Amino acid sequence: MALLADRSAIVTGASSGIGRAIAMRFAAEGAVVAVADVTENPIEGGEPTVEAILRQGGQAFFRSVDVSVWDDVDQMVADIVRRHGRLDIMVNNAATYTGTGLTETTREQWDRVTSVNLTGMFLGCKRAVQQMRTQEPRDEVRGRVVNISSQHGMIAAPGDVAYSVTKAGAAQLTRQVAVDHARDLIVCNAVAPGKIVTGKPGDTDPARLDYSRRRTPWPRLGRPQDVASAALFLASDMASYITGINLLVDGGWMAG
Repeated sequence: MALLADRSAIVTGASSGIGRAIAMRFAAEGAVVAVADVTENPIEGGEPTVEAILRQGGQAFFRSVDVSVWDDVDQMVADIVRRHGRLDIMVNNAATYTGTGLTETTREQWDRVTSVNLTGMFLGCKRAVQQMRTQEPRDEVRGRVVNISSQHGMIAAPGDVAYSVTKAGAAQLTRQVAVDHARDLIVCNAVAPGKIVTGKPGDTDPARLDYSRRRTPWPRLGRPQDVASAALFLASDMASYITGINLLVDGGWMAG
């Protein structure tokens, strides 16, 4: 039986990269997926996520969402509840970055990264928990939240201060939600990717790729599907009695 049969899920930032892989994996496992993003077009090219899911026999729809805007997040959740009756899984994946260090980062850049990566995750968690608390439990769980953090929330991201700080905040937000809402039967965990080659700008920089290959013990770099598998585990009933963790998917980078 499919792991997410008869489940509904929202995946933010799902048009490209890791979010796209998560949305497609969830749909392949039987979930109805709301693909939430500011654009339908994948950064790495190819057909839109919803079209790819429908072509493979899955169920999905696109929702234009700026996760830093409460009204967008509110309507996103209301939409999937109207269609499916409940929200089973919320994946807060949407993120942005500047690639600038402390002294080069402008206040506008800082505000934009924090508004998407951290405030957007806060709003997604808040609205999901509000909805999930109204739902009847399934196998002792009212709903599951999966946040996408990063290994660079545990160690510095060279030359990207805002991104690193927000990803550290994502891990702490995950722990806070998990503890505060365990009694509500709401599960909250995070996945912390290492170097994942997604096709976004910068992924083709030979020097960066060479450094990441030398730094990663496993003999290849990560793929979006590696993160999607971890997210699937945490979103499914296989992950029982697990809440508040920040699961590394890094090929051993942090262990080395």
